[in-house]
Amino acid sequence: MSAKKQPSAPPSASRYTPTIANKKARFHYELLEKLEAGIALAGTEVKSLRDGRANLEDAFCQIREGELYLVGCTIPPYTHGNLANHVPGRPRKLLVHRRELRKLAAKMTQKGLTVVPLRMYFRRGLVKVEIALGRGKSQSDKRESIKEREASREIRQALHRRR
Repeated sequence: MSAKKQPSAPPSASRYTPTIANKKARFHYELLEKLEAGIALAGTEVKSLRDGRANLEDAFCQIREGELYLVGCTIPPYTHGNLANHVPGRPRKLLVHRRELRKLAAKMTQKGLTVVPLRMYFRRGLVKVEIALGRGKSQSDKRESIKEREASREIRQALHRRR
C-alpha cells in the first residue's frame, strides 16, 4: 500500500510576499467603494516591491487620456540594479476594465471624491493595487475617529487587565 504524497505549496506561496499599505488613507478619507486593479511595472520595480520597498502615503489616482494612472507612488530603485533601473516617482498605469473606469470617472466628477490607493500586494505572482473611491474627511471627522480609536483601545486594555 502506498501513501499518497501531499501536493506541496507552489514556490511563490512559500515565499514571503509583502504588502505595502497606505495607513493614512483610512484616516484622511471616508472610503466608499473598493476595487482591485493591476499595475504596469518595469522589472526592477517588481524586484523592489518584493523587498517591501514602496511608499503610497502621498499617492492618488488620476484619469489621463482615458486611462487610470497611479501618481505620487514612490518605488525606490532596486538595490542590485544597474543603469537600467527605473525612475522612482513616475506615474504608473493601472489596469482596470473599461466599464469600471467609466464608473470611476463618473463618480470622480462629483465634488470631493477621489480615488486613493490603499495597498499593493502580490496575487499569484502579479502585483495588484487595491484602490478605493473616497471622500475627504473634515477636521472634526478626523478628531472623532481619533476619539473612537482611543476609546476602543481603552476598552481593550481594561478587558485585558481583567483577565
